[in-house]
Amino acid sequence: MSNITIVTNVLNSYFPEPHAALINGILVGQDLSKSLDFYEQTKRVGLLHLVVLSGVNISLLGAMIQIICRPLGNKGATLLTIVGIVTFVLFVGADPPVTRAAIMGGITLVGSLLGRKTYTLYVLATSVIMVAIFKTEWLTSVSFQLSAGATLGIILFGNATIKEARSRLHTLKNYLWVELKPSFAAQLFTVPIIFWNFKELSLIAPFSNLVVSFAIAPIMICGFVTAFLGFIHHILGLPSALICYGLLEYVVTAIRILAAVPGMYLTFHGT
Repeated sequence: MSNITIVTNVLNSYFPEPHAALINGILVGQDLSKSLDFYEQTKRVGLLHLVVLSGVNISLLGAMIQIICRPLGNKGATLLTIVGIVTFVLFVGADPPVTRAAIMGGITLVGSLLGRKTYTLYVLATSVIMVAIFKTEWLTSVSFQLSAGATLGIILFGNATIKEARSRLHTLKNYLWVELKPSFAAQLFTVPIIFWNFKELSLIAPFSNLVVSFAIAPIMICGFVTAFLGFIHHILGLPSALICYGLLEYVVTAIRILAAVPGMYLTFHGT
């Protein structure tokens, strides 16, 4: 039995559908289409790049670890962030979705820490070339395309400037802009990929990201803690599972409400 199967079995013991499908998609890259209605709703609101394990999710996880560890200083926070991501990958297993996400998210994180767009672009291009050579079949994977596209968007447009970072606590507007900028930057490149693969376009996607994206990193952390403690004993994972359920319920409810808004989803399938 693989690590991912163990993790999903533990999480499935705590959450009903579609919450279980959502947490498994975010945490270990399980196919959300197993909960078909919810998958379609998520696609309608343009959030597939958040609810399949991708570089965006890993980057958000890394950003949250950095925020929590900020009192330790930049070097200490960076070290613990790297340790946290490596621990996450080892725990859930280095299967293709996790490996792709870790590589793409790691590139984004390193670029953010160094503030070097150019160098990071070279690393991203090199990683895609290596995939093309050694894992050609990954190139046709939508999750890989979303990871690569989202990472490119974050590298080019998603990193906050020093001025923006310093001003983010001054007003709610500044705070929202700095915190949500990576998600919007990622979406700039993932929307065309979704359109290319599905011939569908969500007009409500920018607002959906504003409503939902802040909850993804806390869900990853709570889900990881729940899976780890739940593996030891079911009762140990209950407190974090309750917190995680509240976050999942918020995301599920938001997606369902937004998916019901008329006229916000266009399809271009041939007849």
